[in-house]
Amino acid sequence: MNSKFSTKKEIETIIESVNLKPEELSRPKLNNAFREEFLKRKWEEQPQIFNEVKERFVRIDFLKDRVGVEIAFSHESFIGTDLLKFQTLSYSYLNKIDLGVYVAVTKDFRRKLIKQYKQKWTGSSTFEKVCKYLPHFRSAIQVPIFVIGLEE
Repeated sequence: MNSKFSTKKEIETIIESVNLKPEELSRPKLNNAFREEFLKRKWEEQPQIFNEVKERFVRIDFLKDRVGVEIAFSHESFIGTDLLKFQTLSYSYLNKIDLGVYVAVTKDFRRKLIKQYKQKWTGSSTFEKVCKYLPHFRSAIQVPIFVIGLEE
């Protein structure tokens, strides 16, 4: 991520600027807050991965300066698909990214959101699960992926 230092700093600024109270952290509200911050900074929203396929699930969340960002608050069963989007975007004729950034909540924060704040985060991707799965994709994914875990 240091090869894209200004983009790294911009992503850090975006994350720090999303300032919702934990009791307000539903997945839709958090997604919308990130969307607003990325769009303020002129990130491309939901670019298609394949030009000829117009499907919702064949998109990445944000793209700028050859960095793709996936805000992963969906069910953990999508981790593999999300990770492969980065490789697809970096590969061959698409050649749209040099780096992927995957953002998820930590396991402890998810637990706190569910138990303490009664939010519906059960089954969502976690930082730890992504880090556990990522090495198993080593032969399929050659693009660097920077994983960010959100905590309170």
